[in-house]
Amino acid sequence: MSKSQYTQISLKKIKTISIKNRKSKVEIENFAKPFVSEKKSFNQFVENFPNILVAKDLKILVERIVESRKKKNPVIFMMGAHMIKVGLSPIIIDLIEKNIITSIAMNSASAIHDIETAFFGKTSEDVAENILDGTFGMSKETGDFLNNSLKKNFKTNFGYGESLAKELILKKAKYLNYSIIAKCFGKKIPITIHAAIGTDINHQQPTMNGAVIGEMSFRDFKIFTNEVKKLCDGGVVLNFGSAVIMPEIFLKSLTIARNLKYKANGFTTANFDMNFHYRPQQNIVQRPTQNGGKGFYFIGHHEIMFPLLSAMIKSKIDEFDSIQR
Repeated sequence: MSKSQYTQISLKKIKTISIKNRKSKVEIENFAKPFVSEKKSFNQFVENFPNILVAKDLKILVERIVESRKKKNPVIFMMGAHMIKVGLSPIIIDLIEKNIITSIAMNSASAIHDIETAFFGKTSEDVAENILDGTFGMSKETGDFLNNSLKKNFKTNFGYGESLAKELILKKAKYLNYSIIAKCFGKKIPITIHAAIGTDINHQQPTMNGAVIGEMSFRDFKIFTNEVKKLCDGGVVLNFGSAVIMPEIFLKSLTIARNLKYKANGFTTANFDMNFHYRPQQNIVQRPTQNGGKGFYFIGHHEIMFPLLSAMIKSKIDEFDSIQR
């Protein structure tokens, strides 16, 4: 049977709206700013943390991140979209510029917020309000840029992340300096985007092509796995705010690396989230670190935990330029 017995809904008559007229909950004026310079008062503040439970774990994690970079081992950063929605892009970009983060993997919702911020300086619509009239996720500019950028680069060997980065730069996005995707590309570190078909707003729009999204995301999965294979003798994996997509991607990538006989063992992992989730606990913290590694689980709001982690890392490093990828 060559014809499916099931009917697919047509997206051809979908009515999109302009993001310029859409109310957004997040604007770059509200974004965080990186911790500047080492201050003895901050170092003393951290040293005065109790050497007990999670406070002790956080200090150990920071030491392992710094040690990994001094040894030129990878620090892989995985993230969910909430990191951008709470204004943390500048701090992530700062760690990229300082050669602390060596690769970034994000779910595709993160890419949506990244490119909206880069073009319009704002992101995050009111879902509860816009779902009522069917306009949720229908911002034309967002869907067109994402879907058409991937189609344009489909016949190259570029992946999802690299394709968006090149197009952001080509189109000279007004707030390009707020784009994590563009910054990774400029620093020549891998930026990979991992999609689940049907989970993102650009999948609702007429320009959507499932074959293109699937292939481009698959290429990024292989790029990400190429980074995971380097995790040995001191590498670190951080997961911020992805409860399903990135824990699953990481576990599969690690399996491939080990199946191909790469010695991806002895590394450190840490999961940061606002609640405890089974999948990150298993796929980030416990299962991957069984052979001589160490996993941590931290619970707290990203807009507090990530600036704190970043400042602690930077206060431990005297000369950022000495850290090379």
